[in-house]
Amino acid sequence: MAERIIDRRTRIESYAPGQVFALVRWASNDYGTIRSTLDIVRAVASGEAYNTVTQVDPGGEILLSVRGWPKVRQTFELIDAIERAGHDPCEVAPDHWRHMHNRLAAGMLPRCYAKSRHLAWLRRRKLQS
Repeated sequence: MAERIIDRRTRIESYAPGQVFALVRWASNDYGTIRSTLDIVRAVASGEAYNTVTQVDPGGEILLSVRGWPKVRQTFELIDAIERAGHDPCEVAPDHWRHMHNRLAAGMLPRCYAKSRHLAWLRRRKLQS
């Protein structure tokens, strides 16, 4: 990842293809937060299909997308649980992020990210590279 700070409100980050990152956006007014969004995105290689994502150029593969503070907060708590289990959220299997997205959209709790699932993902990634 490379970072360039433009000013106190703007910075540009660059990610290598395959890297996973989170994009948090929020807006507030005099009465508090009025909009909260969180996207987990995988950077794509040149020529690879992608989704358009606000503030991401050219875009990326959206693995998880939540809107509204209650779901954003719940997602942060799930990410904290992944970290407490000893996993770097940037190294979590993309399928798990998709699973989390679908379960949250259905109003259900996602399954925990198990060590066995993580090891299987690392092996699969090694075979694919």
